[in-house]
Amino acid sequence: MVIQSNMTSKAITELWEETIEVFQKYNVPITEKVLQVLVTENTLQVLLTELNYVIGSSAATCIEGG
Repeated sequence: MVIQSNMTSKAITELWEETIEVFQKYNVPITEKVLQVLVTENTLQVLLTELNYVIGSSAATCIEGG
C-alpha cells in the first residue's frame, strides 16, 4: 500500500508506527484530517515521498486498484 494524500495522519500512524517521527519532523498533527488539508501542496509531495520511503513502499511496489 502506498500512503496517499487522502489518508489521515492518525490512520497512517496506526498502521505504521515508524511514521510518527516523519510527522513530527514536518510539524504535522496526528488527527482525523486528511494530509491534503493539513499541509501545503509543496510540503505534501515531500511528506508523501518520505513517509513512503520510511515504510518501504512506492508506486512500483503496489498493484493498481489494490
